[in-house]
Amino acid sequence: MPIVSAEKFVQAAREGGYAVGGFNTNNLEWTQSILRAAQAKNTPVLIQTSMGAAKYMGGYKLCKDLITDLVDSMGITVPVAIHLDHGDYDAAMECIKVGYSSLMFDGSHLPIEENLKKAKEVIDLAHSKGISVECEVGTIGGEEDGIIGDGELAPIDDAVAMAKLGVDFLAAGIGNIHGPYPADWKGLHIDHLTKINEALMAAMGHKVPIVLHGGSGIPDDQIREAIANGVAKVNVNTECQLAFCKAQREYVHEFDANEAEYMKEKLFDPRKFLKKGFDAITESVEERIDVFGSANKA
Repeated sequence: MPIVSAEKFVQAAREGGYAVGGFNTNNLEWTQSILRAAQAKNTPVLIQTSMGAAKYMGGYKLCKDLITDLVDSMGITVPVAIHLDHGDYDAAMECIKVGYSSLMFDGSHLPIEENLKKAKEVIDLAHSKGISVECEVGTIGGEEDGIIGDGELAPIDDAVAMAKLGVDFLAAGIGNIHGPYPADWKGLHIDHLTKINEALMAAMGHKVPIVLHGGSGIPDDQIREAIANGVAKVNVNTECQLAFCKAQREYVHEFDANEAEYMKEKLFDPRKFLKKGFDAITESVEERIDVFGSANKA
């Protein structure tokens, strides 16, 4: 299966009452872990790079080539979209240039008029090259590569205006945040999600897929309820990072307790030393896919 744009399988999720996962990657092994899980679960998947992760990995072209080559070398047959997560205008244009198959332009920190203007430019150019586009209105709480929001509920009029530009899927705040959720978090506002969906249906005449950012840490019952009410893509990043960190910390303690034996077996080799962390990512992704309901939807 070649790399594909995401609009068809995200729309299929919206129509089918499930969601696909957008999983952020940070390096080669991270990407392998996500792809193994997607193949095992037979699900479409978006492999996402934030601006910060792309810089860390060596640039957007390297990320695009890495994912493309891994899909080929690993014999991946499920649909895979290479997606820019929370990209500013320049990042979106760069990803169009290097050949990402999907992207998110995040102008939510801009005045709405400027957000819509730049979004239209991105959408028009991307669509001319067969690239799917996600845009955001309102702001998502927490922090994502320096873009900070207070978790406001997305203005419904802004959501309608963005949808009318032809965006393929829409990120709209419903109380979700990036990063770990604080103890006093009040939960998702499903009532506001319902209002957004009703307004979009009235304006567009069809179901518009909604994206739930900050998917790590939201209780599963709330995620399922959001999916039942129009969310068709759920972003996951922190959850995989925490799974990796937990597994590696446990392995380090295990290594320290058995140092002589592990040194003799050369378990300091990074290919072995990091294996449990990356296996934990695969397990975490598989578990999220089950919650999202996208297994066997490829």
